[in-house]
Formats: sequence, C-alpha cells, structure tokens
Amino acid sequence: MKKSVKTMGCWLVALVALFLFPFAAVAGTEDAAARLAEQFLKKTPVTAIEPGMTMEQALKTQEKFVTCLTKEFGAPAGFKAGLTNPGAQKAFGIMQPVRGTMLEKMFLKNKATLGKNSGIKIFAEGDLVVRVGSDAINGAKTTREALAALDAVVPFVELPDVPFAAGFKMDGPALVAVNVAARYGVLGDPVPLTPSPEWMERLKNFTLQLYDDKGALFSEGKGSALLGDPLNVVLWIRDSLAAEGKKLKKGDLLSLGSITKMMPTKPGTTIKAKFIDLDPKGPVELTASFE
Repeated sequence: MKKSVKTMGCWLVALVALFLFPFAAVAGTEDAAARLAEQFLKKTPVTAIEPGMTMEQALKTQEKFVTCLTKEFGAPAGFKAGLTNPGAQKAFGIMQPVRGTMLEKMFLKNKATLGKNSGIKIFAEGDLVVRVGSDAINGAKTTREALAALDAVVPFVELPDVPFAAGFKMDGPALVAVNVAARYGVLGDPVPLTPSPEWMERLKNFTLQLYDDKGALFSEGKGSALLGDPLNVVLWIRDSLAAEGKKLKKGDLLSLGSITKMMPTKPGTTIKAKFIDLDPKGPVELTASFE
C-alpha cells in the first residue's frame, strides 16, 4: 500500500538517521525512532525496544521520535518533566527526573472529550504547568529568580499514554525514548504570577485532588511533591536543556510532573481534578471525558 506523505516524511528522517546514528531496531534494519513513532501514531502497543539502550541513545531516539510526531501534533510548545518523585525514579532504575517535549496539539482545553481510540493506554494525573515570561530564566540562579522569569501558572491534568504492551518491562531509557509518554493534557486558565513570598509559598503548598469517574477522591498531593518545590523542577528542566546547548524561551509551557498518582482512564467516563489554594480567586476544577 502506498505510504502517506506524513509517513514518508517520518521515514525520510529514519533513513538519514541510519547513517548518522546506526542504532538497530528489532530486525536490525529499521530506525528505532521512526518505528516507535509509527506505532505511537497508529496506537499500536510497543512490544520491544533495543536491549541495553543507554540514556544517551534514548535522548537521540526521542529527538527523532518527536520530529515524526510534529506532523500530527504540531510544533514544540514546551517541555515536560517526568519522574520528579524519588520513588518513581527508583522504580525506573534512575536517579534523576526525565524530560520530554510537549507539542502544540497535545494541550487541550478544559472539559475536553477524547474520542475512542485516542491512545494506547491513557492515564490521568494531576500536574502543573508554568509559562516562561522572560529569557532571563536561562540565567536564573535561585528559585526566586526563576519565579521572576515566569509570567503564569496554569492548572493542568496530563493524560499520558503509556504505549508499551502488557508485560513490557519499562526502564528510564525506554520511557525517555517515547518522549516520556506525552500524548495529551487538559489546560486551565493561566493565573498571573509575581515574584513574591506569597507565590513562593503558594506554589509549594497548594493542594491538588484527583477524582475518579464515580466522584470518589482517587489521589491527593501538594505542590511540594515536585522535587520539594515546583520551581526546582523549572530549574531542572532549564539545566537539562542547557546541558544539550539548548535554552528556554518566552512562551514555553513547562509541565512539571505528577502531583497525584496516575489513574487509569476508561471509556464512557469523566475524571475531575480540583486545585485548592493555587488561584487566589478560589478553587479551580478541570475535567476530561472519554467516549
């Protein structure tokens, strides 16, 4: 069957990669990134990744994987941090967070409804987004300086899609290779930030509650679940990019990681997240429905 222009473009990247980055896939001939991207876009569970993949290889694979996804999800809009909890890091056999790229069409409006076959294995988790307001973020040395370089905090429920087949043993490099499972997320309205002691405390101490489809509280957490302070995650994302010669820019949206436990989603249901003491105007609720 003739491949679409979209697919051919992705595989063109793959062919070039075979010369620049000789990383064999299952059959030893396909480029790993293009193969993973095709499975992700077709919602086909991933059954294998190159054994012994290093984190360096995973980052290179992720870069090409994201390039393939842009044809469906749009241009990069920011970044996400994953495994910002020490317990989660231990479970994946690593000792630091991981980073992925968020694309424009991954961000959905509040009360979004996802159609059938929107992903492979979509979960919901209470998250938090901040928006970069100034390039000064790249020179920030303290959390206070980082706060001064942000212009908004945005309630966020990430809807990651864990693309691995049942029984697949995930580790840090496997998660990084598939862009830290970024698929969708529901954004609330931006709340303006100021570099004040009040906001320093508010970001650490607000409460996030995640409710299941029956309205029962599934999980609850504080902003401090994010490396002790969400601003620590901002600096970590900035530093991880700097290590690769990259910089944050004004307008970048930064997803800071899971504050609640990950909750499986089911067809025909609606989940809700409630943010308490984040917005000075009062509690904020986000919902996502699944056909």
